[in-house]
Amino acid sequence: MTEERITETRDDAGNTHTTHTVVHDDAQRRSGGGMIFLIILIAILAVGAFLIFNQTSNSEMAANEAVTDAANSVGDAANSAGEAIDNAADQMDGE
Repeated sequence: MTEERITETRDDAGNTHTTHTVVHDDAQRRSGGGMIFLIILIAILAVGAFLIFNQTSNSEMAANEAVTDAANSVGDAANSAGEAIDNAADQMDGE
């Protein structure tokens, strides 16, 4: 807010003196803008942290799933090898 003040004074001799003063009151507007900026910045940081955490969790889940799939494949291969050994043993016994 800007306020303009004009003051006229007269001395005993009848001389008139005029004082012109302009007052700028920007303190409230600047602090309010700073608070809004701070709130927006905090919100952006919170969303960013959430997205990073979510992406990390998804990466960990994908890695765990890959390890589980690999373990299942090793288990299936072991079962196939066991069956092959059993079949070979049965064939040797049958000869």
